[in-house]
Amino acid sequence: MKSTSEPFDRKPAVAGMFYPAEPDKLQQALERLFADALPRQCSNVRAIICPHAGYVFSGGVAASAFNQIDRNIIYKRVFIIASSHQVSFEGAAIYCAGDFLMPHGRVKVDKTFGKMLVGGNPDVFTSDSGPHLNEHSLEVQLPFLNYVLKKNYCIVPIVIGTSDPEVCKMIALALKPYFTPENLFVISSDFSHYPDYEDAQRVDTITKEAILTNNPENLLSTLECNAGKHILHLATSLCGWTSVLTLLYITHDMDSVEYSAIDYKNSGDAEYYGEKRKVVGYWGIAVSEKKNTNSDFQLSGSEKKTLLKIARESVQSVVLHRKKNKLNPDDYSHALKTKCGAFVTLYKNGELRGCLGRLKGDLPLYKIIQDMATSVSIFDYRFPPVEQEELPDIEIEISVLSPLKKINSVSEIELGKHGVFMEKGEHSGVFLPQVASETGWSMDEFLGHCSRDKAGIGWDGWETAEIYIFTATVFS
Repeated sequence: MKSTSEPFDRKPAVAGMFYPAEPDKLQQALERLFADALPRQCSNVRAIICPHAGYVFSGGVAASAFNQIDRNIIYKRVFIIASSHQVSFEGAAIYCAGDFLMPHGRVKVDKTFGKMLVGGNPDVFTSDSGPHLNEHSLEVQLPFLNYVLKKNYCIVPIVIGTSDPEVCKMIALALKPYFTPENLFVISSDFSHYPDYEDAQRVDTITKEAILTNNPENLLSTLECNAGKHILHLATSLCGWTSVLTLLYITHDMDSVEYSAIDYKNSGDAEYYGEKRKVVGYWGIAVSEKKNTNSDFQLSGSEKKTLLKIARESVQSVVLHRKKNKLNPDDYSHALKTKCGAFVTLYKNGELRGCLGRLKGDLPLYKIIQDMATSVSIFDYRFPPVEQEELPDIEIEISVLSPLKKINSVSEIELGKHGVFMEKGEHSGVFLPQVASETGWSMDEFLGHCSRDKAGIGWDGWETAEIYIFTATVFS
């Protein structure tokens, strides 16, 4: 397919049919759907699978899926992937010609990025706008996205035209580098089409379970098996199967993510409209970072920026006004409210200017960062208080710590990865993980300096001390 070079914005194709065309009525409909939606059950969501039917049928499930997204995160890009219902073509079409004009306003498209993807993968992607112009499955996601993220986002709209799993695998390979915490993926798909109510419930459960395995081959075999059962009126088990398959090809080898089923209905459940014969099924599914099981705490790029902003403003407030700045807990994500230890380190012209922290988290992370940034500016006994004229030269480094783990042998310590906390009687000392990297010390030097210089128990005191290790997420 040839690409379209003339710039133009994509106008709504199904406003007034799948969802209200008037902005105020659309807002009211969304408010009702989200008021009844299931609450957030997942954290660090990387992708959602949600339906794309008329809002009276699938809007509740879609709202439950979108409810899993952290509204405080500012994503660099939102990839919206849908399977074409209108035309068949090889590969996938990325809309690069303009923005999307919706009843709620203009939705910004990252046109430069889209063109880069097309240019770098011409065998997979096209910039032809044709497949997008009448495609409803991508368009209906945009009001939900705007309701959750407001205006701080841009989209990469992708419509898949192929029905070849190998091409889906190629699409996934091109997109996988961007499946990172700074981006969000929205996958558009309904489930079964046109079986009776009970048959839809059964087949949709089978298909959902296949998706939750995070195995693309499982999904393909399940879809084939469903088709072989000759269920009355079943036309498809998953209308957007190529989009879901592409997501599975992206994530199948990622041990750090997990799939969670959030909400289910079919069109027979719709109030006033629901018919129990020839229904369409809808699942909402979230893909999120697994809960931390190995003590490595993870933060998104935007969350790190937020913590650095808190630290910077706290330093400035105490230096300039001798008081703490006020923080609103509602402004921060779930991760930033997690109780864990943290250190704030100040540097001036590359030289240490102060470092204070807490090993154990007894306060939310955002609050500990505020407290430590305030304290290190004026209370680190090794340095005089920071002066106003120094502020432009102060660099800030934050270390967010994992829980302490007691070790039985120093052979468990990995220099550069683990920090150490040693304790003997009333004496204790700590080194952050980066100390070993910055100094180039051997294991004996790392432990000896911590024992003598930090804990005050002599160079060999660590041999009879209790030693704990921890990891740190370090950023500046």
